Amino acid sequence: MNLPLHTGLLGALEAGLIAFVIGLLVYALWSWICRRSGLTVGHAIGWGAAIAVLLAAGIDAWNLFYLGVARLESPLYARIALQGIHDVENLGTRVVMQVLGALAGTVLGWWWFSHRRARPPASGDDA
Repeated sequence: MNLPLHTGLLGALEAGLIAFVIGLLVYALWSWICRRSGLTVGHAIGWGAAIAVLLAAGIDAWNLFYLGVARLESPLYARIALQGIHDVENLGTRVVMQVLGALAGTVLGWWWFSHRRARPPASGDDA
């Protein structure tokens, strides 16, 4: 997806917000799958969070890992590696915001969907 994101902190916040929405949607899908197949809510939270983080921060996290591990011995290889990365100067901030956004979306999805299914006790059941 080629979204025209900003650079700097505003771009990192935008990426975090997109990751938040991804976390909500992935948890909703896993919650539905786990209810249908009889799995626990822990499966939905765990798999939802893992897949949301992979979807939201996957390419940027891989670029951050690659730049830290790969030996860019010549300026040409460094330029080639940096050319395909959007906002190289704030790559780390963007990855952190994407991971936090995906995890926060998963947790908010769990909280929201668990409150929708929970029923308050009847008024006569207080004893």
